[in-house]
Amino acid sequence: MVMIRLSRIGKKNHPTYRIVVSDKQKDMRAPYLEALGTYDPHTQPSTFNIDKERLLHWMKNGAQLSDTVHNLCIVNKILEGEKRNMMHKKEPVEAVAEAPKPAAAQEAKAPEAQKSEAPKVAETAS
Repeated sequence: MVMIRLSRIGKKNHPTYRIVVSDKQKDMRAPYLEALGTYDPHTQPSTFNIDKERLLHWMKNGAQLSDTVHNLCIVNKILEGEKRNMMHKKEPVEAVAEAPKPAAAQEAKAPEAQKSEAPKVAETAS
């Protein structure tokens, strides 16, 4: 599948991003099909440049947008719609609210009690 996503470029501790079209299964630093624009989050306000015609062309041909690129396009009014939630939370696991059984609690204490109640060897004076 073809994805439109960000590829990090720039200096250490000062990243800028290139918006690229690439195969989803390839590394983001691997050669890409086409560069569509750039994104610099460090300017005030952040700079987002993209070729809208090429973006729409790739979307018509089945390319998917990453969540970040989709949200940037919504904020910059290139696309219409709602922003995607980028916090992919795991589904909550149902917690069992049962108290431990008394027998299980006694069994857990039993080895500790045996250790403390072990017979002490008396020291004999020689």
